[in-house]
Amino acid sequence: MPDFLRKPTLIGDLVVLRPVTADDVPALLPLFEDPEVTRLTGNHTHFDEAALRTWYGSRGTTDDRLDLAVVERATGRVVGEAVLNLWDEPNESCSFRIGLVPDAAGRGLGTEATRLIVGYGFGSLGLYRISLEVYAFNPRAHRVYEKAGFRTEGVLRGALLWEGERVDATVMSVLAPEWGVTRDAAPS
Repeated sequence: MPDFLRKPTLIGDLVVLRPVTADDVPALLPLFEDPEVTRLTGNHTHFDEAALRTWYGSRGTTDDRLDLAVVERATGRVVGEAVLNLWDEPNESCSFRIGLVPDAAGRGLGTEATRLIVGYGFGSLGLYRISLEVYAFNPRAHRVYEKAGFRTEGVLRGALLWEGERVDATVMSVLAPEWGVTRDAAPS
């Protein structure tokens, strides 16, 4: 069984992924307040800062998910979060999501953060499948996921109602063998 209580620090060329904390909330607020970010992620919920501090403050003790802050190495600034969640133990799978603050997009940070956490999911947690959904009006994210090895599986038609319009969601996944991890190499 994966050890989700272990919260690693993953180091790349452009980003460091480290355990997220309540102190990261001021840097993460644009993920919840920026209209374009909330549209691209389909987030209908409004969160206040106190609720976010409580949520992020509790991430270090969760045993069924991994929430990491995305830190830009060049500046040391928290620019987003990367998450493995919805752990499905019988099927050795998780969902993945990532969110970056608006000014962090388009610089390769999301692509590298995705590769780091997915690699950790397969290599250290022993996952077999990691999946996600991306909305049709977010082609930039779709390209990032493809570059990281995710493949399209299908479309959830009309999955999101956004400002009176139905939006499709593409289901994507990547499997451990596609990542180059064999069952013999994965932890038990």
